[in-house]
Amino acid sequence: MAKHWADFQYEIYLNGMTGAVPRLPTDLTRLEELTEQRLGPGPVGYVAGSAGSGSTARANREALDRRRIVPRMLRDVHERDLSVEVLGRALPAPLALAPVGVLSIMHPGAEPAAARAAAAQGVPYILSSASSTPMEQVAEAMGDGERWFQLYWAKDREVTRSFLDRAKASGFTALLVTLDTPLLAWRPRDLDQAYLPFLHGVGTANYFSDPAFQAGLAKPVHEDPNAAVMHFVGMFADPGKTWPDLAFLRENWDGPIVLKGILHPDDARLAADAGMDGVVVSNHGGRQVAGSVAAADALPRVVEAVGDRLTVLFDSGVRTGDDVFKALALGARAVLVGRPYAYGLGLDGQAGVEHVIRCLLAEFDLTLALSGHARPDTIGPDDLTEDSA
Repeated sequence: MAKHWADFQYEIYLNGMTGAVPRLPTDLTRLEELTEQRLGPGPVGYVAGSAGSGSTARANREALDRRRIVPRMLRDVHERDLSVEVLGRALPAPLALAPVGVLSIMHPGAEPAAARAAAAQGVPYILSSASSTPMEQVAEAMGDGERWFQLYWAKDREVTRSFLDRAKASGFTALLVTLDTPLLAWRPRDLDQAYLPFLHGVGTANYFSDPAFQAGLAKPVHEDPNAAVMHFVGMFADPGKTWPDLAFLRENWDGPIVLKGILHPDDARLAADAGMDGVVVSNHGGRQVAGSVAAADALPRVVEAVGDRLTVLFDSGVRTGDDVFKALALGARAVLVGRPYAYGLGLDGQAGVEHVIRCLLAEFDLTLALSGHARPDTIGPDDLTEDSA
C-alpha cells in the first residue's frame, strides 16, 4: 500500500481542532530566517553561507523559479504512488537527505537525530564523511533504515580504504563521492567570523575514530588534538585526483558509486565510461564556485548525455514540493535536500527533520496530483514552461 504523504495536511488540520498548530512553519522557505534568529552567527553562516557573493545559490533558486508547472486536468489522480527505484533500492518517494557535515553545530542530536528522522519516514540518509558522529553510531541510530555514505576522497589511500570498509560493515549501501570540493571555496560568511569547525576538531569524528588515520599520528588524538587536526587538514581533500583514480574506488567498493558535483555533460559521459552508477547534478548548493551554472540549468544537458546509462540525481536549491516536481520533470530520478533539514534539526532536533521531510513530500504529493499525475515517472519536460529571462 503506497503511503499517502498528502494526508499530513489533514493531520495538521485535525490537530488544530484541539488548538494545536505545527511547531515549525509549513512553508519551508521560512526556516532559514528562523534559524538565523535562534542560532549563533558561526553555525548559521556555515550552513546557510555560500561561495563569493552568493550568486550561485541565488542562481539555483532562480533556475527553479523560472520554470513553471503547467497543470493538466481531468486525469485520475485519486490513488497516487510516489515510490521509485533508485540505485536498485526501493524508496517510498524520490527524496533522500543530502550529506551535510558537522551537524553538531546545529543541534546536540547531530547526525543520529537526522538519521533517525530519515529512517522513521523511510527516506535514505546520506552521511557525510565530515560528520560529527562516527559512522558506526549513525548506522546504529537508524536501525535498518536505508543509508548511503558520502566520501570526501582523502589524500591518504589507506584512510579512504578504511572508510569504505567501515561504511560497508555499517550497512551503507551506496557510495556518493563528492568531486567539487578538492579545496574549500572562498566563503565570506565563514571568513568574516573566522569560523571553521574542523579546526576545533568538530566534523572530524570519522577520521579521529579511524585506525588508518590514527596510525599516522605520533600520539593518540586525545593526547595531542592539535596534531590530529593538522593531520586531518593535510589529507582532507586532494586537488590532484583525476578520472583514472576512480578505479581505486571501484576496486574497494562493491555497491553503487555515484559522483556528486557533476555539471558538464562531458563529465557525466566520463563517469559512465568509468563504470560509475550515477551522478548528482549539483554545485554544492552554491558553496563552491561563485558564478557557477545553476544546477537546474545544468540538469537537462546531463540527462540528455547519460540518462540512459546512469542514475541522475539532483540537488542544490530544493526548498519546496514544487521544486521536487520540477527537478523530476527536468529528468532527475530523485532529489537530495540539504539545508532545509539542517534548519529543521537546528530548530527542533529529530522532530524538526521529520517535519521537513513530511512537509516537502506532502507538498510534492499534492503538486503531483493537482498537476495531473499519479506517479513520479509520468512527469516530463512537457509539464514545464520556462519564463523568458
